[in-house]
Amino acid sequence: MRAGSLGAPHGLHGELTCRPSPVGADAIAAGATLYLDPAPFHDEHVRVVSARMHHGKLLLRLEGVATPEHARALNGRNVWLRRNDVVLGRDEYLDEQLIGLRIVDTAERELGTVAVVRHFPAQDCLVVDPGGGIVPMVREFIKAIDLESARIVVDVPPGLLDESLAEEA
Repeated sequence: MRAGSLGAPHGLHGELTCRPSPVGADAIAAGATLYLDPAPFHDEHVRVVSARMHHGKLLLRLEGVATPEHARALNGRNVWLRRNDVVLGRDEYLDEQLIGLRIVDTAERELGTVAVVRHFPAQDCLVVDPGGGIVPMVREFIKAIDLESARIVVDVPPGLLDESLAEEA
């Protein structure tokens, strides 16, 4: 699973900036093993020695990377985690678990399927096909996520996902 991408060196001791993915934001920590591109689970991997926030940026110190020159060589590389290394909390889901699930309202009426999950600064959102409607993943709208029955129960304002509801309002 893609955990993020490495950026420019920071400082004199080989630290790198890192733009974590939603999965990587919680999983990249001291002791984690990250796998480097070109492909997930490639033999090339690094261990995170330290991870810290500095002025809103994640900074990583990686084992074996001790100079800005070493760090510069990793700039732009994607880092990956093995699926088994990702621990999800209660009410946390991976994007691939949600994509393809049916969206139904509280009356069990079909509204579409999850096409993609978008990660915005305020909250994550489900993009629903057909029509490309967006449902913010907040408790006010998402009433239940049931992976076993492959459905998400929503209670959304009229017109958010159904054009015919918008015309009636």
